[in-house]
Amino acid sequence: MSGTANVTQDAALKLIDTLKKAAAVLRDEGLPFALAGGAAAYARGAAPPTHDVDFVIREADADAVARAFEARGMRVEIPPEGWLIKAYDEDRMIDLIFRLSGHLDMQSVLDRAEEMNVEAVPMPVVTATDLAVAWLASFSEHHADFAGTLGCVRPLREQVDWNRVRAETAGSAFATAFLVLLRELRILAKEEEDEGRRLRGGSD
Repeated sequence: MSGTANVTQDAALKLIDTLKKAAAVLRDEGLPFALAGGAAAYARGAAPPTHDVDFVIREADADAVARAFEARGMRVEIPPEGWLIKAYDEDRMIDLIFRLSGHLDMQSVLDRAEEMNVEAVPMPVVTATDLAVAWLASFSEHHADFAGTLGCVRPLREQVDWNRVRAETAGSAFATAFLVLLRELRILAKEEEDEGRRLRGGSD
């Protein structure tokens, strides 16, 4: 059991090192970016990533981003999905996303990103609300990882504007179901209570 934990911890430490390398590539090239996905959740208090690290970029910069990573000796792939670039630091994957689920305007996502210290390295990090919108908007019949998303959302719950998440994911039955799950688990208990108080005009 401890051996498995050590392997997981080692993978997380290597991914964090990759995260810092990738941020340095983007920063040094002057390419707008923000840390996203599980790595952004980690920066905001969740468990460290163990699979990959995500960044958001502008679609107009995609070619420049690919060249920048190749120039640093990393392998770059352009997947057929058409919404991201993949770069590899040895066997560690970096997703460079220019079309984020639930967000039509990537520049606004970048503009809202907040400067944070991630393992002592300052970098812009996607807001908790934008992360939650992206996670919930990505749910579908073929992808509905409630367990994984729950692990990211729980530590961030007080940083999220849940009213905005509800409004921006209202068309998704899967997002609605996940919000019900959060309420039933009382993860949103305080938020629900505050919203109820607001609707009652601030009375106790």
